Amino acid sequence: MDIQVQKVGIVSCSGEEIPEGTLCRLACRQALDERPGETVTICLPLFIAGGEEERTFAQNYPTITVDGCDKMCAAKATEMLSGKPSKSLSIPEILKKHGLTPPTKLRHFGPEEDAAVKAVAAEIAQAVDKVLEEA
Repeated sequence: MDIQVQKVGIVSCSGEEIPEGTLCRLACRQALDERPGETVTICLPLFIAGGEEERTFAQNYPTITVDGCDKMCAAKATEMLSGKPSKSLSIPEILKKHGLTPPTKLRHFGPEEDAAVKAVAAEIAQAVDKVLEEA
């Protein structure tokens, strides 16, 4: 019996100029580390620049985008280059849902930002579960 392992690509915001971009990347990394074998990261800058592996994966597997601001760069680029993401998450919406304030630091997150990272990583994990259930 041939069992196909389904994977989900996570496309993270790459906005290094905003604290929410840092939060996004840290939470995505945590979600990836907690779900080995089920998730892979898709590098947004490489994806936009024409990375064949990223684009091919995103065309053949479901994707979840995670954006740090309302520009929704990850979601828009994914839809334009490979098709509509299976799920699009927004850091501001997740923080609001959990009653958390946005981080103010660009780097060197500490314990005060840890709750936000955990909340976003949990939302990503839930999205992965939902996408895999629907696959």
